[in-house]
Amino acid sequence: MAILNRIFSRRRGRGPAPGLLALVCALSWLSAARAAAPTPTAEYQVKAAFLFNFAQFVDWPAPAFAAKSAPLVIGVVGPDPFGPYLDGLVQGEKIGEHPIVVRRFAEDEKLTACHLVFVSAPAAGHLDRILAQLKGQGVLTVGDTENFCRLGGMVRFVTEKGKIRLRINVTAAQEAGLTISSKLLRWATLVTPEKG
Repeated sequence: MAILNRIFSRRRGRGPAPGLLALVCALSWLSAARAAAPTPTAEYQVKAAFLFNFAQFVDWPAPAFAAKSAPLVIGVVGPDPFGPYLDGLVQGEKIGEHPIVVRRFAEDEKLTACHLVFVSAPAAGHLDRILAQLKGQGVLTVGDTENFCRLGGMVRFVTEKGKIRLRINVTAAQEAGLTISSKLLRWATLVTPEKG
């Protein structure tokens, strides 16, 4: 959690970090209608917070948004490890003029209008096809499978000694027209597709 606190407090001139507050609110948020839904593990709660905060530390090219106030879409591909937790975390949040929304996709579904895509581990069997579909599309790809960055994914979660670390393939992000803030990069290990 220390890395989250550091990241949340070092946002690029965008005022006080709502991320930590959103995380605290999301932890206490579970309406009666969603109380029956399974709560994700602590690991995936932290990963959900990272996904939310990645949106604050990445710049997308202007054509990535159909309109000035078009939503920033986080897509989850395959079985969803976050459940309603991720939805609660981003509810009412915006990046600039863009409200954040979450959409879910099957492994074989065409991914449309996404800005950030998390590929769940069970969908890794389709990883080549998913990454090929998104290549050069201005979409930040995130996953937690072993070969994610080697195959061209951009951000990989790695669990080491009980802590979540980041591996970032800056080359893949640049090729997609994305700019990742140095404030996020300093907390990650930078990799190339060959070394992923």
